[in-house]
Amino acid sequence: MADDLEKTEEPTAKKIEDARKEGNVPKSQDASGVLTLFIAILAFLLLFPYMGAHIVLLFKYYFSLIGMPVNRELMVNITIVTAKEFLLIVMPLSVSVAIAGIVAAIAQFGFLFTTKAIMPDFKKIDPIKGAKNLFSMKKVVDGIKITFKSFTTLGVGFIFFFLFIVELPTVALFGLGDQMLWLRDKAIVIAFVMLLIIFIFAIIDVIIVRKQYFDGLKMSKQEVKDEMKNMDGDPLIKAKIRQIQMQASRKRMMAAVPTADVVITNPTHYAVAIKYDEQKSHAPIVVAKGMDNIAQQIKKIARENGVHVVQNPPLARSLYAQVDLDKPIPNELFAAVAEVLAYVYKMNKK
Repeated sequence: MADDLEKTEEPTAKKIEDARKEGNVPKSQDASGVLTLFIAILAFLLLFPYMGAHIVLLFKYYFSLIGMPVNRELMVNITIVTAKEFLLIVMPLSVSVAIAGIVAAIAQFGFLFTTKAIMPDFKKIDPIKGAKNLFSMKKVVDGIKITFKSFTTLGVGFIFFFLFIVELPTVALFGLGDQMLWLRDKAIVIAFVMLLIIFIFAIIDVIIVRKQYFDGLKMSKQEVKDEMKNMDGDPLIKAKIRQIQMQASRKRMMAAVPTADVVITNPTHYAVAIKYDEQKSHAPIVVAKGMDNIAQQIKKIARENGVHVVQNPPLARSLYAQVDLDKPIPNELFAAVAEVLAYVYKMNKK
């Protein structure tokens, strides 16, 4: 019983799909962060000339206002121009970062749109439960992980920064333009080195998050059985449905017995009703068959409706075993069945 309750089974496809519908997906914040940061840095470098040009235009506008009297109209104009240029500078970078965040999420768990994750849940604002979560072991471990990753990333960045500082005496002899280029190049190196460290941590985090996610969805043997029962239906109900279907099929079969040309019997255990209509089929058709009690019912209905009952044990067994209901007889049984039909037609003077 304890084994049935222990969650040892991998989650089923339905369990994973239900979790997705609830917004419960394996999402690594580190992976999303590193991709967003990478796109942000790349976009900043590509957009730097564009952003710089708008910053220069903004400062030129400010300088053009020197000596002008300050009034309400001027302040409104300054506000409008500043807001416009600020949006032109920030919006391309913001859109790039937003797209990067969406791409990072889709790359981890595919496209998903659900409102359940943002629906208000008053259980989540329980102060007692919130205090327990705040001081839980998981929060402590997460805090240690964040501290370790931060110190490692900043430490590596500081090492490269220190290596670049020793070049300052030489760089001081450069012109202002060359100094700015040196600063830009070194900033790019430090940024991408730190990004590489974050990327390594992100890969590790993705592996851990996915393992924790699927471990959290694991099911007990009883849960798997219950889910299969819910998906396939209760075995008792399915058995009842099969029973009803068999009864309906048997009823139709018995209704076809009066239309048969002959019933071939064992004579005790088997009974097979044969009908031949050359306009509808190239071979005789088995319209009813059964054994024991059903065989007795077939023979009884046949006699009540004037259908000949012929005893031929080998043929009856072969027809019962080889031919399904409403199917034509196979070629190898043509001769034997034709002989029986010829006898019946002779008796009926056909």
